[in-house]
Amino acid sequence: MRILHTMLRVGNLEQSLAFYTDVLGMQLLRQKDYPDGRFTLAFVGYQLEEEGAVLELTYNWDTSSYDLGDGYGHVAIEVDDAYAACDRIREKGGNVVREAGPMKHGTTVIAFVEDPDGYKVELIQRKGRED
Repeated sequence: MRILHTMLRVGNLEQSLAFYTDVLGMQLLRQKDYPDGRFTLAFVGYQLEEEGAVLELTYNWDTSSYDLGDGYGHVAIEVDDAYAACDRIREKGGNVVREAGPMKHGTTVIAFVEDPDGYKVELIQRKGRED
């Protein structure tokens, strides 16, 4: 068994695709409209679906926003340099909500950014790059 994908419901597919591809550097792997169900599925990731887990962005045509609730945490992405990643994300218009630095009660360097729908994405600096 393996994890295939995590699904996030998004209110504006174009904004979300721009964030995950242009700001975070993922690739749009596939996208399909389902007119009878009035929704679109778009899959994004850093590798092909056969090679690892990806994100499924679900856009319901008649819904522009969602209550994220308090059960959702975040999606985590490994980066070489969390400080530089925050700078790049900010330059591309992304929202850094927790600057890069050591996590509380630990040494791992992390940061948090927020996508257009308010979902949190944690950036975890690759081990061995503790600054």
